[in-house]
Amino acid sequence: MLKETPQLAPDGQPFRISTLRNSAGMVVTMMDWGATLLSCRVPMKDGTVRETLLGCETPEDYLIQSAYLGATVGRYANRIANSKLVREGVTIALTPNQGEHQLHGGPDGFDKRRWRIVRQNEQEVLYTLDSQDGDQGFPGDFRATARYSLTEDNRIAIEFRAKVDKACPVNLTNHAYFNLDGAQHDVRQHRLQLFADSYLPVDENGIPQAGLKSVIGNSFDFRQPKTIADDFLSDNDQTLVKGYDHAFLLQAKGDVSQPAAHVWSSDNQLKMSVYTSAPALQFYSGNYLDGTPAREQGTYAAYQGLALESEFLPDSPNHAEWPQPDCWLQPGEEYLSITEYEFVPA
Repeated sequence: MLKETPQLAPDGQPFRISTLRNSAGMVVTMMDWGATLLSCRVPMKDGTVRETLLGCETPEDYLIQSAYLGATVGRYANRIANSKLVREGVTIALTPNQGEHQLHGGPDGFDKRRWRIVRQNEQEVLYTLDSQDGDQGFPGDFRATARYSLTEDNRIAIEFRAKVDKACPVNLTNHAYFNLDGAQHDVRQHRLQLFADSYLPVDENGIPQAGLKSVIGNSFDFRQPKTIADDFLSDNDQTLVKGYDHAFLLQAKGDVSQPAAHVWSSDNQLKMSVYTSAPALQFYSGNYLDGTPAREQGTYAAYQGLALESEFLPDSPNHAEWPQPDCWLQPGEEYLSITEYEFVPA
C-alpha cells in the first residue's frame, strides 16, 4: 500500500490522496499531483487481493520518475515530431523534451501539475486544470477536466473534457502501467488481444516515418489472443524501440461499447478489458522501465508493466490524411475522451 507521508509537492502544499471504493471490495487511490492513478486493488475469487497498477512507495517518489506512472498527460499525449505544429501554412514551435521532439505535452506537461479537486466521494473524483496561452508552446487558453470513477462492475471509468479559445490539438490520456499477476513478474507472459487491423511504425525516437501498416502476417497481429512474448523483438519495427511502443488504429472507431483490447494475467485468473472512444491505443511493453522507483521492490525492471494508452495516433496534428477524427479542437467545441478499464476475476 502507498505510505502516507508529510512530504510536500513542488508547490509547497501536501499531496491530496483520494480513495474510491465499490461494494465488490475494489479500491482505487489517486492523487491530485498529475491527476495520477496510484493503486488499483482488485478482489479475487479466492479471497486474495491483487494490486494491478505499477506505482511508487510514496507520493514524492513520483517526482523522481520519468515513466509517467499512472499520470494524466497532455495537452498532447505521445510525440509531436520536431516539436512543431503546421496547420494552414502556419508553423507553431512547441517546447521539446525528448531530443528535438515533444513527448506527452512537454517538459512541464500536465503530469507535473497540481489538478484542482472539484468534487470527490468514494465513487468518483473530478479534477480540473487551466493552461495558459503559450504553455509549452501550445496556442490558446485551455481548461480541462478529468473525471475518474469506480463502477460497481469493477471498471475504472475515465472522462476527459477540454475547451480552448484558439485552435489547438488536444490529446489527453492516462499513462497507467498494468501487471495483472499481483506481483512484478515479466508482463510479457500476459496474453493480449487488440482489436486493430493496422498499426503505425515508428523510428527509434518513436516518430512515424510512413503511414499505417497492416497487422496481418507480422508480430503486430493481436486480433486473436496471443502471449506478448511469442513474437517479441522478432522484427525491425520492434527492435528500433526495444519492444512494442506503437499505436494501433482500433476497429471500434470510437464506439465505447465495443472492447478495444483484452489482457489476461499469466495465470489466467484475472482479465482486464479496455473500452475507449479514442481512435487508437498505444501499446507499450515497458521497454524503458529499468530503474523506475517501485512500490515494494526498490526499482522496476524493463517489461514489468504494460500500458494501453487511449489517444490519437502520434504526431497526428501534422497528419490530417490519417483515417481518424481531427485532433485539432476549435473554440466553441468541447473535447471528450472516454476510457474504461474493466477487471474480471476468473
